[in-house]
Amino acid sequence: MITPKSTGHRAVRGVVGAIVVAFVGLLCALSTAPPAHAADDETCTQTLESACIQGTLLVRQGKQKNLPISGATVVLTTPSGDEQTTESDSDGKWHFNVTEEGTYKVSLDESTLPSGMSVEGKNEVSLPIKFGTISANSASFSINASGYNPNQKDKTAEVMQGIYNGIVFGLLLALASIGVSLIYGTTGMSNFAHGEQVTLGGVLGYWFCNVGLPGIGTIGLLPAGILVVLVCAGIGWLQDRLIWQPLRRRGLGLIQLMIVSIGLSLALLFFYQLMLSTDTKQVSKKTVTPHYIFGDKVAWTSLSLTAALISIAIIAAIGFALMRTRLGRATRAVSDNPALAMASGIDTDHVIRMVWTVALALAGLSGLLYALVIQNGITALTGSQILLLLFAAVTLGGLGTAFGALVGSMVIGMIASVVPTLGVPDDLKYATAMLLMILMLLFRPQGLLGKAQRVG
Repeated sequence: MITPKSTGHRAVRGVVGAIVVAFVGLLCALSTAPPAHAADDETCTQTLESACIQGTLLVRQGKQKNLPISGATVVLTTPSGDEQTTESDSDGKWHFNVTEEGTYKVSLDESTLPSGMSVEGKNEVSLPIKFGTISANSASFSINASGYNPNQKDKTAEVMQGIYNGIVFGLLLALASIGVSLIYGTTGMSNFAHGEQVTLGGVLGYWFCNVGLPGIGTIGLLPAGILVVLVCAGIGWLQDRLIWQPLRRRGLGLIQLMIVSIGLSLALLFFYQLMLSTDTKQVSKKTVTPHYIFGDKVAWTSLSLTAALISIAIIAAIGFALMRTRLGRATRAVSDNPALAMASGIDTDHVIRMVWTVALALAGLSGLLYALVIQNGITALTGSQILLLLFAAVTLGGLGTAFGALVGSMVIGMIASVVPTLGVPDDLKYATAMLLMILMLLFRPQGLLGKAQRVG
């Protein structure tokens, strides 16, 4: 046998182990980040009988960003019509503890702002408060200083920021799209449930960090991340063992398998909606301080940089495994010609099961990092919203090639992040990425790294 099961298991354990070890970097980045001296750190809490309404007053003046405003008065109107006031502290932070559910109104007394500052847009925010939720109840105001025109933006800085965001976004997309590509390459199936596997990573991270395990309670981000990867890997193994392998052995065609994956996707989506409702659940509530490079043109955080480095390390480990290990070579053999691979003595069912295991571990990791860095939380629709981007990345890079999925993801991530800085409406950024993908495929149908094949 070219790929004995023991060798395959060692390779999978190595890849999953690399994913787990990478979380040490994430923990270090979070633990060394400057502490958030928020007003709500000690006195503002969310419980089953109370809630916290909070915010930070910041102003931009000239090239300086996020200057705190202290001493400004914030007014809270309760559902019964009573008013409470508080003042922002030296960091611009303010909060209210409330013990009544209902809709609260938060407004800013402009007369207490420093001279030359004013509120742009609405000066009142309505917040529906419900006890027992983890989501932060925050209110923000757009405050400008005299002489600063928010419409006069530094276009170069916007483009540079878009490039940085595109790199991070593309790397996180690549973690998930590589799994889509591996599954397609070895089985020929487009897994429409892969987006929900991405959502699962964020949901599990939220659950472990904020809801807790029976008898254990909540755990930190590092052990939660390890559990997310291991649980998602286990679900991938079970999913192939209980669903896809029996269907393959019964001789179901690719269309039938695709329909099953759509059904699984819908079932998982409805389950997430039942669990999360329409709320955005924050995995980590730690405040991460932004830093700036190239003067003040590009903002970055330790969390986003660490997520990018983790993605690079994991993608490099996957590439090494595909090129240098027996399981990786067997995976490429099954992807190129399953019948020939089986005739050569490769256990194709075992290879496919290992592919499902690694693919869903990567999807879970991608979902957790996406919830931490890109979306600042997880919703039931997160996976379905990026599913087409995953398919676009795989198609653009070349169907069935893991390295093509990486290149396609970087292109899609870059386009989606940069085009809004060039005047394209934000609502059309994904549509623009899809349009450019279609145009490129008109000239290169096999994708960037795909191999041209003769038909007929």
